[in-house]
Amino acid sequence: FLGGGPPHQDMWEIKTEAPKGIRGPFKPIATNVSGIQIGECFPKIAQIMDKSIVMRAVVGCEGRHNSFQCMTGFRHAELRSIGGHPALGSVLHRLQGPADKSVPPYVGMKTAGVWRDPGTPGFLGGTFAPFIPDGEGLANMKLNGITTDRLGNRKQLLKSIDRLRRDVDARGTLEAVDAYEQRAFDVLSSSKLINALALPKEAPEIRKRYGTGKPYQFQYDGASTNNELILMARRLVEVGVRCVSLTFGRWDSHGNNEGLVRHHGTRIDQAVAALVTDLEERGMLDDVTVLVWGEFGRTPRINKNAGRDHWPQVSCAYMAGGGMRGGQAIGSTNRLGEHARTRPVDVKEIFATVYKNLGIDTRTTTISDPAGRPQYLTDMDPIAEVG
Repeated sequence: FLGGGPPHQDMWEIKTEAPKGIRGPFKPIATNVSGIQIGECFPKIAQIMDKSIVMRAVVGCEGRHNSFQCMTGFRHAELRSIGGHPALGSVLHRLQGPADKSVPPYVGMKTAGVWRDPGTPGFLGGTFAPFIPDGEGLANMKLNGITTDRLGNRKQLLKSIDRLRRDVDARGTLEAVDAYEQRAFDVLSSSKLINALALPKEAPEIRKRYGTGKPYQFQYDGASTNNELILMARRLVEVGVRCVSLTFGRWDSHGNNEGLVRHHGTRIDQAVAALVTDLEERGMLDDVTVLVWGEFGRTPRINKNAGRDHWPQVSCAYMAGGGMRGGQAIGSTNRLGEHARTRPVDVKEIFATVYKNLGIDTRTTTISDPAGRPQYLTDMDPIAEVG
C-alpha cells in the first residue's frame, strides 16, 4: 500500500505532451516490452515489464486518506453498521483457513505513521484479524524458557477456563481471544514464523538485491521506505502465509513532489523488481500475486509548493504474478492526466482479479455477515486482459 496517494502521471504514464504546470520533470524510459514506456524512476521494473502489468486509469477511488479501500475493495461506509467489509487477508483466512497451523494465514506489517493500517477483519470479527509481527506481537512469540511440555499443560488449563467464559459471551469477543490463543500456541510450538521473520538467515546476495530503502526521507507521519519488509513478505509467503500487507512510504506529495517521487520511486523500483525476480527464480511467481497501489492519484496541475494534491478521479496500480499475462499497460488518461481516456479499471475489478488468481470464483462465493446474510466479495468481474 503506497499510503498517501502516489502520483499516477509521474509513474506509469508520463505526460510529455502536457503544458508546463501540469507536465512533471520526469521523462519516460523504454521497457523490455516494445511500445511500453514508464517513468524514469523505475529502471529495474522496466527490465521486468514482460512480467508486469501497469494500470494507468484506475477508477472508483473514494478519496479517503486510509488503506481501507485498497485492503477490502469497498468504500469505507459500506456495511459500516456491522463493522464494514473485511480485508482480503481476512477473507482468505475465513474461506481457506491456514495453509499451516503454525503460520498465521494473514500477516500485516504495521509500521509507524498514520497510513499504516494493515487491514481489518470487518464484520468477520477479531478471529480473522491480521497477525502483526512487531512490538508486543513479536515479543509474545518468545517462549522465555517455557518448554513445550509446560506450554501444553497451560493450554489444557486455558481450555477449561475458556469453556466457562465462552458460555457467557454473546458477542464473539472471547471466541476471538480463544482463536488467537490457539494460533499463538501453534506458532510458539513451531519455528517457521520466527525463522521467516529472521532476515539474517537470508542469503546476503538476496538481501543486497532488495536493498534496505535507506536513508528514509519524506516519512513525516507515514511509513518508511523499508525494502526489507518486502523481502520479509516473500519469506512469510514461502512458509505458508496466504496474505501479507504492508505500507511503503508516505506519498502525500503536497510539496516537493519531484523529490519525493525520486526518493520513494527508486526504492520501490528496487524492491518490487527484486521481489518479482526472486519469486520467479523460486518457481513461485505464478502462485503469488503482487499488487502495488495507493488510495488515489494526484492533481494534474502542480501547485505553488511544487507538489500535487489529492485526485480521486483517477489513479494507477502495478501487478505481477498470479498466473496473469504480463507485459501490459492497460488503459490511459487524457492528455492532462485528469481522467480515464481508454479502458478504465475499477478498484473492484482489481480485487476480482486477485481473488480469481487465488482460485476463488467471486460470482458464486459469499461470506456470511453477523446476521447470516451472504455478502459477495465484489460485484465486478476480473480484468479480462490479464486472464
